[in-house]
Amino acid sequence: MSPKEKKKLNILRKKLDKLDNSLIKIVKKRKLLVDQVLKLKKYKNQIVDNKRIEMILKNIKKKSIKNNIDHKLTKIIWKNMISAFIDYEKRNFKRK
Repeated sequence: MSPKEKKKLNILRKKLDKLDNSLIKIVKKRKLLVDQVLKLKKYKNQIVDNKRIEMILKNIKKKSIKNNIDHKLTKIIWKNMISAFIDYEKRNFKRK
């Protein structure tokens, strides 16, 4: 890699780091909303709602196509995010 390419790579990586910082703030906002949802659930089996998950993934596919984003990429991202939040809810579920 040439010095010019290295410099360009470093600039792009700094932009990615800045974007990651923004994403962290969004994840925190989502987590706070999930906390509110979790308080409404009375039973642990209410954590996973397969119909809702399918609806979310279908909507993400439509929005991805509309915005010219690889819908397979966004599907993987959202499936992993949903899975991570399901795990979070299961770990933080408190019986009422």
